[in-house]
Amino acid sequence: MRRYRSVGLISGTSMDGIDIAYIETDAESSVSVGPFASDPYPDTLRSVLLKLPAEGVDIAAIERELTDLHIDRVREFCRGNGLDPQSLDCIGFHGQTILHEPQRGRTWQLGDGARMAAALGRTVVNRFRDNDMRHGGQGAPFVPAYHRAIVRTSGLSEPVAVLNIGGVSNVTLLAADELHACDCGPGNALLDDWVSARLGIPYDDGGRISAAGQVDRDELAKLMRHPYFATPGAKSLDRNAFSPEPVRHLSTEDGAATLAAFTVAAIASEAKRLPAEPREWIVVGGGRRNPTLVSMLREALGKPVRIAEDLGWNGDAIEAEAFAYLAVRSLQGLPLSYPGTTGVAHPVTGGDHWPPPA
Repeated sequence: MRRYRSVGLISGTSMDGIDIAYIETDAESSVSVGPFASDPYPDTLRSVLLKLPAEGVDIAAIERELTDLHIDRVREFCRGNGLDPQSLDCIGFHGQTILHEPQRGRTWQLGDGARMAAALGRTVVNRFRDNDMRHGGQGAPFVPAYHRAIVRTSGLSEPVAVLNIGGVSNVTLLAADELHACDCGPGNALLDDWVSARLGIPYDDGGRISAAGQVDRDELAKLMRHPYFATPGAKSLDRNAFSPEPVRHLSTEDGAATLAAFTVAAIASEAKRLPAEPREWIVVGGGRRNPTLVSMLREALGKPVRIAEDLGWNGDAIEAEAFAYLAVRSLQGLPLSYPGTTGVAHPVTGGDHWPPPA
């Protein structure tokens, strides 16, 4: 079976920079991962992106800047890792989500696929989520198909849950031929925004701030009354779906501890809805670097909880690898999303294809 060479790019809901990864895959259950890199956004661009969408801004200019930054990153990545860009079968360009409102059938990722294809001379796949939403899906989470591929490449015993803690948290359950996924609730976004507002730092490094505080159980209960947690089935969230308002009166440390507990409580709540009980949980994404969160998860879930690196995975690279993988599947017309992952009526492919100009 043919193997395809692909690069994937994603800027996640944390809006902290560009992740890029190289893989080779048969577009099914065989994946070989290659190099990975991550570069932060310039502070000025991140500041602008965090305010979007907004009135009175030149979105087209921002999209060009963001796309050109991604183009430069692909060139640097290939040069630095001895890859010939012309050997790539495709580039999966997720772009930067600035709006995700599945209840209104809207999702918006900045990134000009045609501009990238023209600059790099390779076929680019972007707008992965749009076709899913046109078919009644939530447009997220979109990585479960790749989670299935790497779980099976690794030979893990199912059922197993892969938990991604990025700006939003989401879970994928693999159980025999069933694929179930949904966004659980907040991931790192609320905690990041909290320490940024209070201390002027981008995140709770090592979970030290939240570890120094006490969880306010009353305020946690208020946070957990959000109607999202009463909604069953496939569902997804925008980064800004939750407000830290209930903890505004708390100290920096107690607020951080309560928001960390909120992330864990949301995950534990969703765990009770899973159609099968996982043998173990594998944590990927930036949240796995927060020992306070991981410790809370182990206590709340009552099952073995491992981080990606325990399996030889790069937990920072999973989503970039996923969009490299999904780009290959898109070009083959294979499904990217499923009834059990986004609530779409039937498995559907997706992505817009941008071949380089002749």
